[in-house]
Amino acid sequence: MTACAARLLLMGLAALCAAVPLCRATPYLFAHMTGEDYGRLYYALSTDGLHWQSINGGCRIMDDYRGHPDIMLGHDGRFYLLGNPPDRGDIRIWASSDLIAWSHQRDLVPDMSQFPDYEGPDRWHGAPKLFYDKSTRTYLLTWHFSNAAKLKEAPENYWSGMKTFCVTSEDLVAFSKPRRLFDLDMATIDAIVRKEADKYVAILKDERYPDFDWPTGKTIRISTAQSLLGPYGPPGPPISPNFREAPMLIRRPDDRGWYLYFEQYPGRSYGLATAPALTGPWHDVYAGDHSTPPNARHGCMVPITTAQYEALLAAFGK
Repeated sequence: MTACAARLLLMGLAALCAAVPLCRATPYLFAHMTGEDYGRLYYALSTDGLHWQSINGGCRIMDDYRGHPDIMLGHDGRFYLLGNPPDRGDIRIWASSDLIAWSHQRDLVPDMSQFPDYEGPDRWHGAPKLFYDKSTRTYLLTWHFSNAAKLKEAPENYWSGMKTFCVTSEDLVAFSKPRRLFDLDMATIDAIVRKEADKYVAILKDERYPDFDWPTGKTIRISTAQSLLGPYGPPGPPISPNFREAPMLIRRPDDRGWYLYFEQYPGRSYGLATAPALTGPWHDVYAGDHSTPPNARHGCMVPITTAQYEALLAAFGK
């Protein structure tokens, strides 16, 4: 018996099914990996978007998942989860009606033949992320790839060759041909796209290494466009310190704007910024006012209903 299985057994059925206090704020799900079990799926919950508690006894949610978790509510009322197995050259798509039971839907291997200077289809697709644009009924799926020539150079040169690619879909069955999302000279990774009012907003990591000539390197920045596929303008100033990555965005439960989490590395802690609008102004939230599971790494945060919150606790326990 594994340590996690033993821990869950000791919790007992009574604890798993104990009465759960109703959420009196907006509940959220934090799907993430851990530093000790990189690329696996773990859950934490919050009722205020600030304080997060692991569930399932701190154990994996499912053993079949591999990747950098990203979850989006889709056109059909189901949740879609993206994965990127490190030993495969595909993007794996899962679906769930309740965030509890996930079923594998399909694997996507984008045809990158029109980009011969970049990594081939057998390479790992970095941090795939999904956005469903209700106004155009279109999914945007993004990931990052590096210039293939950089593979033989130093690791930092490899990361400085990263660019963000994307495909679109109406149903997550048929997909468009890949294209570059940003027409920028800078390296970009970890891009997520959202829409606010009449603007599309891309939150991205500036992947250049910081120096006197490029002080914004390794920070989170924002670029905007008038349409889903751009063109996206030059990114604004950093909204995080240097050496931050893996941004995660949720609306504030008081409906007064946004919370944006970003991961510090190699210390592996989270910072938090808030703004009334995606275009700012952003300011930091005091570290003592928010907390995440201490071993949590890359993932996503998703607003859920009170019923879904209670069902997750009933299924997995604290």
